Amino acid sequence: MAATADRQAALARLTAEIIGCRRCPRLVEWRERVAREKVARFRNETYWGRPVPGFGDPDARILIVGLAPAAHGGNRTGRVFTGDASGDFLFAAMYEVGLANQPTGRRPDDGLALHGAYIAAAVRCAPPGNKPLPSERDNCAPYLQSELALLEDVRVIVPLGAYGWEAALRAIAAVTGVDPRPRPTFGHGAEARVGRYVVVGSYHPSQQNTFTGRLTKPMFVSVLARARDLAAAEARAG
Repeated sequence: MAATADRQAALARLTAEIIGCRRCPRLVEWRERVAREKVARFRNETYWGRPVPGFGDPDARILIVGLAPAAHGGNRTGRVFTGDASGDFLFAAMYEVGLANQPTGRRPDDGLALHGAYIAAAVRCAPPGNKPLPSERDNCAPYLQSELALLEDVRVIVPLGAYGWEAALRAIAAVTGVDPRPRPTFGHGAEARVGRYVVVGSYHPSQQNTFTGRLTKPMFVSVLARARDLAAAEARAG
């Protein structure tokens, strides 16, 4: 219990650091402009308009890594993958495999809790066109590295999309010094053991993928179930 409390306190300090970040002028300008201008369907809401920290179980054995907050999702609500279609798809699948206590997550105060899982993003501010610059990616990288280092029980990482896959491998390299060459290739359901972690890839649950059928709910549930089972096996193995 003491270890968990210490980890929670460290994660809280990291969260405060992330929320206060203004390292990338282009991202700061964009996220704040979106928060001011809004879209018609959310015109009466107060947008978060700041960097979005990670969220989940401090004793997580699974770390899910996305790309960046959506302009009218996480950038509006202040919680990663919350308030947009990608989050709806993600949380419903997590609930189905026992990694979440409810199938929806629309607001930070909605009671959603994750079980054995933590969600973060490679980039913490909503980027224009959903495309961060390399410099912005690099400015944000220490936050994912710090989360991975603090989440000492994590043994399985689920990157969502090729961008998340590369961010996860970079974070592992920074934390453990293990940086395999050639790099393991991303693919839906691809698995790679990198040091003490097993990396399990999934297509990103963006509307571009879910609306076209490139990523179906059974496909996504299968990856999350595999991650859950691998995490359990790693725990049994000590």
